[in-house]
Amino acid sequence: MLKWTVIFLVIALIAAVLGFGGIAAGAAEIAKILFFVFLVLFAISLIMGFVRRK
Repeated sequence: MLKWTVIFLVIALIAAVLGFGGIAAGAAEIAKILFFVFLVLFAISLIMGFVRRK
């Protein structure tokens, strides 16, 4: 999932450099959402790992 976040971030950067504001904003929003979903899933898996060890 982090891979998709980086892909959308790169798309947003390239679109911003080329002057496509709408596409850049959309890709940046998707990258942000995917990044936060990744963080939540990482935190859940980290907590579940600690719970299973005990």
